[in-house]
Amino acid sequence: MKVFIFGVFLGLLATVWAAPTDKLDEVKPIAIVRSISENNPDGSYSYSFEGEDGTKVDESGNQKRVGPKAEDIGTISSGSYSYLSPDGTPISVVWTSNENGFVATGDHLPTPPPMPQHVVKMLDGHLEK
Repeated sequence: MKVFIFGVFLGLLATVWAAPTDKLDEVKPIAIVRSISENNPDGSYSYSFEGEDGTKVDESGNQKRVGPKAEDIGTISSGSYSYLSPDGTPISVVWTSNENGFVATGDHLPTPPPMPQHVVKMLDGHLEK
């Protein structure tokens, strides 16, 4: 077993060692031009930052009771981020995360097709009864 683990380790080491590094040398670090962070004793928080390339991130959240017991506490949060895609298209996402799950909206995100009319009618009839 030790030989097997050692062999896997050597294989991973060889893969990392052989990885090309020329692209890493070409990447210029992006300066952060604005950064704000706040963490409060009640568990609420907020932060935001902006990069010199126009990337922006904002998030805030707080603690909320999400169940019947006092210890059923969860974090609910919301925020947004935006950046330019490689082809120059502005990308913007607004999101929330709470007891109902994670929901993100943005013009570039896929949306489900509209429900067929016969299904809408069927559901309307079912809900009226």
